[in-house]
Amino acid sequence: MSTAAIYNIDPIKFNLDPYADLKAMRRDQPISFVPELGATLMTLREDIFINEKLINIFSSDQPDGLMTRLMGTNMMRKDGEAHKRERQATFKSFSPRTVKDVWKQSFVKATSNILDSLQDKNTADLVTEFAMPVSAEALKVVTGLENMNSAEMDRVSQGMIDGVANYSGNIEIENNCQNCTASIDYHIDEILPKLKNNPDNSLISVQLEAGLSIDQLRANIKLAISGGQNEPRDAIAGTACTLLQYPDQLKRIIDQKNTWLEAFEEFGRWMSPIGMSPRRVIKKYSYGGVEFYPDDKVFFMFGSANRDEAIFEAPEIFNVRRDTSLSITFGAGPHFCAGAWISKVLIAEVALPMLFNRFPELRLEEDIIFSGWAFRGLKSAQVSF
Repeated sequence: MSTAAIYNIDPIKFNLDPYADLKAMRRDQPISFVPELGATLMTLREDIFINEKLINIFSSDQPDGLMTRLMGTNMMRKDGEAHKRERQATFKSFSPRTVKDVWKQSFVKATSNILDSLQDKNTADLVTEFAMPVSAEALKVVTGLENMNSAEMDRVSQGMIDGVANYSGNIEIENNCQNCTASIDYHIDEILPKLKNNPDNSLISVQLEAGLSIDQLRANIKLAISGGQNEPRDAIAGTACTLLQYPDQLKRIIDQKNTWLEAFEEFGRWMSPIGMSPRRVIKKYSYGGVEFYPDDKVFFMFGSANRDEAIFEAPEIFNVRRDTSLSITFGAGPHFCAGAWISKVLIAEVALPMLFNRFPELRLEEDIIFSGWAFRGLKSAQVSF
């Protein structure tokens, strides 16, 4: 274990709201060993920005990590050339041109249909009835798993997210995660013959075209689902609900003084749907007065970096006028989120403007509660139209 000073947390309280503990770490001991997580946490933006790029020290390859064990060795858990090859093999699905010319049209059509289904309702849950299916329908076409319904897409994504954040070793969470990955494998097997005969820009299809093995393909599809469903879902619902709580900021966007993209990027900084990224130390290293040793587990705390007082003024305040260019919501190194462009288009060009254009009198009907520290979002958000 590293020589970082120990910082103890209450895991339940930390899951509900990690920001008080992260603020204390930034102030008193920016690199802390947290026994309850079995890891050393880096909490300052500059420390994370510098060290995330050092793949010869902080490796994404984690043979014994939860993600590898439960989902297979995907490209996020590879470094150097191995990571680069698989990232290049999937680029056709994630490229800005594909998003603009192919996926956006599908996003608009699906979102319009979902809004139609809400048209005659007085109230709805913005998470489960809008953000969840919008995210799932988008992910179905991007991955190629159009044979999976949106509810199952959300279930398997959440099950994997719960599994890879299961640092307490809860056996029920692990078993559910394995059930979810088995469902994904089943749906991949079912759709493979169709995509082999009729290739397209989907993630399954481009990996087949690039000659990746079936195990590589499966692992990367699971990676795409684990992040590509819950993070847009949580960002769509979270940004919309936050704007409803700050009507003056929503009005700035409606009046075109700020943009939907600025609102999404500020929400991503403020509430960080991806709160951290894990690494494994592969050789002895000294930094910030701390000695790191091989096989130490290190968490780069993106959620803390995005509230670093040295970078952002009044970071705990949501402000659509803020310059978010130094935030690291999507990461900072070679593992920068491949789906970032898809998220920006789906959320800022489709979901949010279409929602508020269709329902300009949208109102919150309950207090919204965020939870999670590795992945953070809303469980529900009752609204009236």
